[in-house]
Amino acid sequence: MLVDVLWVTPLIALCAALATTYTQSAADAPVDLVGYLLLSTALLVPLFWRNSHPRTVFALVSLISFAQWLAGVDAFPANSAVLGAMYAMASRCGFRWALAAGLVSELGIFLALSHWDTVSLGMFLSCSFFVIMIWLTGIYSHTRQRYLESLEERAERAERERDQQARMAAAAERARIARELHDVVAHNVSVIIVQADGASFAIDSDPDQARQAVHAISKTGREALAEMRRLVGVLREDPAGPAPDAADYTPQPGLAQLEELVRGSGLPVDLRVTGIPQELSEGEQLAVYRLVQEALTNTLKHGGPGARATVEMEYGMRELVVRVTDDGRGAAAPLSEGGHGLLGMRERVSMYGGAVQAAPRPGGGFEVLARLPVAA
Repeated sequence: MLVDVLWVTPLIALCAALATTYTQSAADAPVDLVGYLLLSTALLVPLFWRNSHPRTVFALVSLISFAQWLAGVDAFPANSAVLGAMYAMASRCGFRWALAAGLVSELGIFLALSHWDTVSLGMFLSCSFFVIMIWLTGIYSHTRQRYLESLEERAERAERERDQQARMAAAAERARIARELHDVVAHNVSVIIVQADGASFAIDSDPDQARQAVHAISKTGREALAEMRRLVGVLREDPAGPAPDAADYTPQPGLAQLEELVRGSGLPVDLRVTGIPQELSEGEQLAVYRLVQEALTNTLKHGGPGARATVEMEYGMRELVVRVTDDGRGAAAPLSEGGHGLLGMRERVSMYGGAVQAAPRPGGGFEVLARLPVAA
C-alpha cells in the first residue's frame, strides 16, 4: 500500500495543479472545478489497491472513463489511471487478462481521440506506441517476478533435497553400523559361549585344554571390544574432523585376518585357497571377511553339536568364489526371527557387483556361496 501511495501521489499532485487550466478551457462539455475534482478522485483513488485487486481496479477505472466519454467530457490527466491499472493487470495477472487490458486501453485511446476533428492514423499510432510500451513493461515485470519465484522455489527444493539426502546418508550409516555391530557381537559372543562351555566341561578332566579355551575367550573378547570401540568412535567423530588427540582405532579386518578368524571360530574349520590371489580393495576384503564370519557364526548357532565347516576361496580370472559349507543340521535347524546376517551378506557383496546364495544342502548341512568380481 505504501508503494502504491508513493506511486499515485505525483499523479494526484499533477491533476490538482492542472485543475484550473482544464476547467477553464473545456469548450465542448464544460465541467466545473468540483466536478473535475470529484471525477479525478473517482479515477485515482482505486489505484491505491491496484496491486492487491488489479482486475477490479482496472474494470472500475475503465467504466468510469467510458461513462466520462459517454457524457462528452474530454480526457484529462486523471484518465491516465487507466494506464496505471493496465500496468498492474499486465504485471500481476496472466497473459489473457493482460491482453484484455491492453485491448481495452487501445479502445479507450481510440474513443478519446474520436472527439477530435483532425484525428490521424499517425496520432493514433503514436498514442498506441506509448500504451504498448507500458503494457510490455508490465509483461516483463510479470515474467521477471515469476522467474524470481521459480528461483526461490528451486532453492527451497534444493535445500529440502539436501536435508533429505543428509537424512538418507545418516540412515544408511546407522544401518551400516548396525550390520557391523551385528557381525562383531554375534560372532564373537558365539565363540565366547562355545569356548566357555568347552572350558567348563574340561576344567576337571583336562586343565590344559580349559586353559586354552579361557585364553581364546580372553583374546576374542579383546577383539570384540576393539571393534566395538572403533564403531562407537565413528559415532563420536566430529563432522569438522577428528581432534588432534583422537584415538587411533583398529583398522578394518581383511583377508590377512581370515586365517586367524577361522582358527578362533570355535569350530573345526578347513580353509582352502585355490587359484592366483588377486588384489582386492579394503571394502571388498571386509565384505569377504564379514561373509565368512557370518557363515561360521550361523554354523555355531544352528549347525548343532559336532558340526564341521569348510571355507573355500577360489580365485578365477574375473571373479572370486567364496564357499562356506558345513555338515550340520541344515534344513532341520530352527528358524530364527529378526536376524540380519544373510541380508547383511547380500548387501555387502551386492555393493561390489556380486551375488550371494545361501541354502541348505541336499543330504544335510548348509552352504553359503558368494561370487565377487575381482577384475575389470
